[in-house]
Amino acid sequence: MFQTAAYSGTKPEQYSLVNKQLEALLTGETNTIANLANASALLGQFLPRINWVGFYVLDETKNGLVLGPFQGLPACVRIPFGKGVCGTAAAEGKTLRIEDVHAFPGHIACDAASRSEIVVPLIKDGELLGVLDIDSPETNRFDQEDEEGLIQFAETLVRFL
Repeated sequence: MFQTAAYSGTKPEQYSLVNKQLEALLTGETNTIANLANASALLGQFLPRINWVGFYVLDETKNGLVLGPFQGLPACVRIPFGKGVCGTAAAEGKTLRIEDVHAFPGHIACDAASRSEIVVPLIKDGELLGVLDIDSPETNRFDQEDEEGLIQFAETLVRFL
């Protein structure tokens, strides 16, 4: 779905490079929407075999998440804490890597083509800001190296939010 750029090296080396690119993109910019938009676009060009990448941010009630900047098909707008993969990751404050979303209890199917998903909470100074959400049309698309690289990406990002 996305036009991906060719990155060479091992997967950890590739994630290190994309994190450096993220830092260069965000340095000097303080607007949250702009930074989330560029972060989703960067991941969209970096990650092969995905069909959605973006952010859900803490909503105005602080009782759930609302759609933020993303790349992909239109998505669910609001997700309550504890619902679906995003709401569960947000409520638990931990990364969830789901091999088969159809086996996840309460999965919210925004795109019927999605088969696997990884969600990384965005936490700054102990406070939840939102989540990074990435879907793939392949089962078991994301591995431990992806998880570690995306956690590092999220940690870089929150420094600029």
